[in-house]
Amino acid sequence: MGCVSHHSGVKAVVAALAANLSIAVMKAIAWLLTGAASMLAEAIHSLADSTNQVLLLIGGKSAQREATELHPFGYGRDRYITAFLVAIILFSMCGLFACYEAFHKFEEVRAGHPNELLTSRWWWVPIAVLVGAIIAESFSFRTAIKEARPAKGDLSWYRFIRTSRSPELPVILLEDLAALIGLILALGGVGLSLLTGSAIWDAVGSGLIGVLLIAVAIVLAIEIKSLLVGESAEPRSVTAIERALAATTGVERIIEMKTLHVGPEEVLVAAKIAVRPSERAESFAEIVDAAEVAIRRAEPMAGPIYLEPDVIPAGGAAVAKEA
Repeated sequence: MGCVSHHSGVKAVVAALAANLSIAVMKAIAWLLTGAASMLAEAIHSLADSTNQVLLLIGGKSAQREATELHPFGYGRDRYITAFLVAIILFSMCGLFACYEAFHKFEEVRAGHPNELLTSRWWWVPIAVLVGAIIAESFSFRTAIKEARPAKGDLSWYRFIRTSRSPELPVILLEDLAALIGLILALGGVGLSLLTGSAIWDAVGSGLIGVLLIAVAIVLAIEIKSLLVGESAEPRSVTAIERALAATTGVERIIEMKTLHVGPEEVLVAAKIAVRPSERAESFAEIVDAAEVAIRRAEPMAGPIYLEPDVIPAGGAAVAKEA
């Protein structure tokens, strides 16, 4: 799988932001008119999603800063940090609030309080808003799928989300999917309450939305945490780098190699390579230079490259030489 380009991620984020801002306003109006718990949960959901997308855009901009003496490998991981904040916001601001609102509505139903949704003359507004929101979110989800498809390649969507080193598109894909499912749950809760005359279904819809958002947030947090800790290059990239090193004239074999994503689109490469003895120190430098060129040609995402040549003595085993 190829790494998701930052441009593709930004396009999907902007599309999701535009959709969520307009949907959040419509849901809030529907809640004010009817008091439906599912509509309030969904309004908070869309508002939090909008905040999440702003965070992703900020992280993408911050990650483009040049490396400094304090941060010699640049700021590429800022995109991971903002994506992790997205997962936390989705969990605390949306999921827990939706569960709280569901509990509150359950208590009202049990106490026999009249439900505003069932007595309001604006009962049709939530239905209209939810149907419109489903259409808008479908277009946003379609954009995210379209932008992610080239990077996904032959992988399943599950594997793409699990293995992607770029956070934006997996986050947007999961957010949009959760938004669509949440809208369907809200529509079901409001619709069943109107059909049966019982507000309990509205509360159930809000509770299910909360559980859904918490589940998505946990998945996101686990995946982004792995990226923050540090993941190696994708197997495809590792294989390409190994082949490039092995094919370099003067490199006998690779003794050890490690890779690390210092950002979504930059890979650090460190390797110990075995070379034959030589009376000229310049020959080692020539081999290292040629190996670096080969690595960058094989893997364009290669950033910092550190190669340590070890001399193979007459006995055959590689012996480390101090620089």
